[in-house]
Amino acid sequence: MTPEFPILDKTHVTPLERDIEKYRSGFLLVFNKPYRWTSADVVRKVKFTLKRHFHGELKVGHAGTLDPLATGILILCAGRATKSAEVIQAGRKEYIAEITFGATTPSFDLEKEIDATYPYEHITPESVENVLKSFIGPQEQYPPVFSAKYVDGMRAYERARSGEEIELKPSSIEIYDIALMKFDLPRITLRVQCSKGTYIRALARDLGLALESGAHLTSLTRTGSGDFKLEDCMEMDDFIRIYSDK
Repeated sequence: MTPEFPILDKTHVTPLERDIEKYRSGFLLVFNKPYRWTSADVVRKVKFTLKRHFHGELKVGHAGTLDPLATGILILCAGRATKSAEVIQAGRKEYIAEITFGATTPSFDLEKEIDATYPYEHITPESVENVLKSFIGPQEQYPPVFSAKYVDGMRAYERARSGEEIELKPSSIEIYDIALMKFDLPRITLRVQCSKGTYIRALARDLGLALESGAHLTSLTRTGSGDFKLEDCMEMDDFIRIYSDK
């Protein structure tokens, strides 16, 4: 069962009282993560803003990262809610993903330049629909080397960016549902409902292989996380405007 904490989101953006002790018991902040911000960037900005608001330190952490090039739901835990971050991030996730066929990148998204091209003209809506069915259910997924997975005490992306050759072990994930929303070659748009730990970039890679082409992720938005929906998320600009000292 997910622990219950007060929630700060789009419908509950009202100035917090300045009594920091009242909030040490914990609360959640639900953001639409800005494009090109890392999850750590959001944590740092929120922690700094709350410190100025409360005139004191309050522990802040995220309940599940989002890639810098992704947008959408990012849940932050403050105070003692940080101890429940793992439980909070365990909920089902939903994403809207744009995948482009005909090319691959080392990061499986736009972080890195294209490293190879492939034919894609043979791909049809019917072939995509047929292949998508094979991705539904529990499975083992190989994460991208440019990921936040730990390898010998370091993040995999740190090793990969330094040019080190690394190999990650597969992770157990589950895709509950996957639907084709738009077909406009070389791009398609998917709605994916999946378990935590699922890399949509890796799904793009695997989909390209399954369709005898190459593919990479070109856009990603997390639209659902547990009971949280994108339409309820705060924007960072609104949060900073309301909670920063004038």
